[in-house]
Amino acid sequence: MPNPLQPQPETALVSRDALLLAFADFLSIDVSAGDAATDTLQTYRRQVEQFLKWCDRHNLDPAQLDKNDIKRYRHWLINVRRFKPATIALKLSVVRRFYQAAVEHRLLPINPALGVKPPREKRDPAERITFLEKAEVEKLLASIPQGVGDHDPVRLLQTQRDRALLAIMALEGPRTVELHRANVSNVIQQGPNWGIRVEGKRNIRIVPLTPEIGQILMDYLQTRRNQGEKFTPSTPLFIAVGNRAGGQRLSRRGIRLIVDRYLTQTHLKHTPGRTISAHSLRHTAGTLALRSGAELRQVQDLLGHADPRTTCIYAHVADRWENNPALKLGIDLF
Repeated sequence: MPNPLQPQPETALVSRDALLLAFADFLSIDVSAGDAATDTLQTYRRQVEQFLKWCDRHNLDPAQLDKNDIKRYRHWLINVRRFKPATIALKLSVVRRFYQAAVEHRLLPINPALGVKPPREKRDPAERITFLEKAEVEKLLASIPQGVGDHDPVRLLQTQRDRALLAIMALEGPRTVELHRANVSNVIQQGPNWGIRVEGKRNIRIVPLTPEIGQILMDYLQTRRNQGEKFTPSTPLFIAVGNRAGGQRLSRRGIRLIVDRYLTQTHLKHTPGRTISAHSLRHTAGTLALRSGAELRQVQDLLGHADPRTTCIYAHVADRWENNPALKLGIDLF
């Protein structure tokens, strides 16, 4: 039986299975230097599946596509699915890698996706930054019960988990996926200080916890021990509570639902001109840290930004109003 990854004669048709095998090889060897997170691999696979379904709808053989066909796919993403430019950029990038894997395995002579660029982002980068003011953060955290004296073990565990989760997200700014992946063994102590070792997009870093947050997290973990849980290195840091998934790792969707529940409860979810999400808590941590006088480099390290220009956006959000040149004109309108 011929190996589908072996070079094919120019007259032979390349099968879809051969393309997928080449792409699977790329996923296992090349993505993140062979150490890609499961979520990343799933994203790559989903994007390729969507592309191949589009090919099927249009009766196209993915091995026979040219650059104009990829442009038609881009047109579909823009005008039919109406995806945002950043989303389209991701999808086209995966398609480009799908074909590059085939080229590297000598299944195809050229990559038809090369040079097909996504549409430009027309939004102001700072427009994407939604965050809570300091008083709103205090209101949000105050809405979570303390759990002191609560004799219902499920409710006690839930409130302690939620207090730790939201305090870490709003004040320290880790990504939702980083807390989803974190295990109990990722909680570290350095002297009197506590932190969480998190795995980000391209690196591993330690998120330092304030003494108060560290104590809240320790109380939550101690309650789990008191309720009979035995920790192992792979025990998830944040778990589902009080349902059929109780004790299992809290999903990213579960984290978002918890945050949304408290945002809605405190009437902070939707306000005129602003909608707050779980990711907004990351923006909150970055924006308030810079406002309080933290150095740009410190905030960059806290949030795990590879590029300091990403962190600069948080500074620009407040700066455009506080340092608006029009304020210096001295023209009285009232």
